[in-house]
Amino acid sequence: MLSGLSWLALEVKEVPVASEFYAETLSMGALEDADLPASLARAGEQAAFAAGDTALVLRRPNAVPRGGLHTHYAMSIPSEEYDEWWENLEAAGFDLDEHVFGDARSLYLYDPDGNCVELGQQAVDGPGVDGVFEVVLEVAALQRAESFYADLGFETVDEGAGRKRVRMHGPMALELWEPHLGLADARGGVHVDLGFATDDPSEAVDAVADRVTDREELDDAAGSCGAVRVHDPDGHVLTFHAE
Repeated sequence: MLSGLSWLALEVKEVPVASEFYAETLSMGALEDADLPASLARAGEQAAFAAGDTALVLRRPNAVPRGGLHTHYAMSIPSEEYDEWWENLEAAGFDLDEHVFGDARSLYLYDPDGNCVELGQQAVDGPGVDGVFEVVLEVAALQRAESFYADLGFETVDEGAGRKRVRMHGPMALELWEPHLGLADARGGVHVDLGFATDDPSEAVDAVADRVTDREELDDAAGSCGAVRVHDPDGHVLTFHAE
């Protein structure tokens, strides 16, 4: 149903400060509004960076939808680059944390706005950051949220101790957390703005229509409805746009 994560939007206090972190510290390339889906473009009010096929968007809280607050998310780096990333970030003064998942290592650091950024070894070409492979959402009721995202095609693959969290696989790994501190003291994001590519935006929304609010039809560049934006039961913003 959902074929890809098109964007993840974060809320920042100062776009230039946040942009410097992603452009200079994480060496991510900037995107222009023309490079973004029409439903995402917000000229002059945000900055966007390429994480593989996903746009990482930074925006001030001066309009809706806002970006996510204290969002924990993970970006892919080639396995062979991991040690170099660690050395360079440590030399730059970052307080790094590390966790190992099977054969893959991940390092954790915080951006200037308190988002917990994970750089994890993945089978990607690179060089550098090459995709977003996980996003963590804070939810009030785990079973309700899990059922909602299952109806959008996500499949539960892991449950945390005490069922404070579940991990689901879809266009990317989606972690749903009831409020708690995770690895590296990370927190799930609130009012996170996610964009998904799909063959049929209306079909995707119809699968969860009884549980969404604020349904909004968005025009594409040609003036026809090319996307649908909704809020999930926990206030996260989901936009489904045509591929």
